[in-house]
Amino acid sequence: MPNDDHRLHELLDVLSSLGTEASTTERGDLDLLDTAELVRRMNAEDHRVADAVAERSAEISAAVDGITERFRRGGRLVYIGAGTAGRVGVLDASECPPTFGTDPSMVVGLIAGGETAIRSAVENAEDDEHAAEATLRELGLTADDTVVGISASGRTPYVLGGLVFARSEGALTVAIASNSDSEIGAAAEIAIEVVTGPEFISGSTRLKSGTAQKLVVNMLTTLSMIKLGKTYHGVMVDLLATNEKLHARSIRTVTELTGASVEEASAALSAADGSVKLAILMLTTGAGADAAANALRDADGVLRVAIAAVGERSPQV
Repeated sequence: MPNDDHRLHELLDVLSSLGTEASTTERGDLDLLDTAELVRRMNAEDHRVADAVAERSAEISAAVDGITERFRRGGRLVYIGAGTAGRVGVLDASECPPTFGTDPSMVVGLIAGGETAIRSAVENAEDDEHAAEATLRELGLTADDTVVGISASGRTPYVLGGLVFARSEGALTVAIASNSDSEIGAAAEIAIEVVTGPEFISGSTRLKSGTAQKLVVNMLTTLSMIKLGKTYHGVMVDLLATNEKLHARSIRTVTELTGASVEEASAALSAADGSVKLAILMLTTGAGADAAANALRDADGVLRVAIAAVGERSPQV
């Protein structure tokens, strides 16, 4: 029992030092306010998040460049986190295949407690400092990979253990925390510490901290995919038409970027086996499917480079 008491007091001291756990006197009357004022106050708090993220632009840029470099070497991006932070990583990873046409293994989200924890809390899972290491070993982590640890407090054992192991394997390690001088920041090569301050409801880090995490991971994948040539003229050209909406978006994308009619775009997409990027290249240059596919391969999938290599048929794009 004495050891348990000592551990409890240590944890209480740590929590009291974290900005994300702090309370402010102006929050004491929240239950007395009308709904309109609650909306105003919560929205005012949320407005602080984007500015806090902007202050970490240099670190985010370094992370994007590092991730992109490893993607080009065939490496993967692996998110690790617990609770809200883990779900943010899983969400970002799951949205990459339909958005950018990536293989599901390219961006992976790991959450403490496994799949069950995506929807339900798994007690004590975040306290297992060896769990992430075990899963990363199963994934066959290499020096070509990037591991991004996400933790609002910046001290989650699951995340910290995973980052320490990943760094020992030579992988690029990035920490996303909501407090400065965080433990995970010290363990990683790149620390993205977005200080969002006290939450609207004290300690509820699914709020501003979670929003900041979502903004940062959005940039990590979106900007690295842009650098890999997954977009063209600010449009998704590697999306997968997995439903009716995305099929219509594919046709719309091709028509907008080439000036082709809906019928011409549909025909080109059919000839390109549904590849938006290939259809655009064919319509823009007049190249056949095989020649266009070869040009894209030689250009490492970068549409702009492939168009320049083959030569535009008309100034439509």
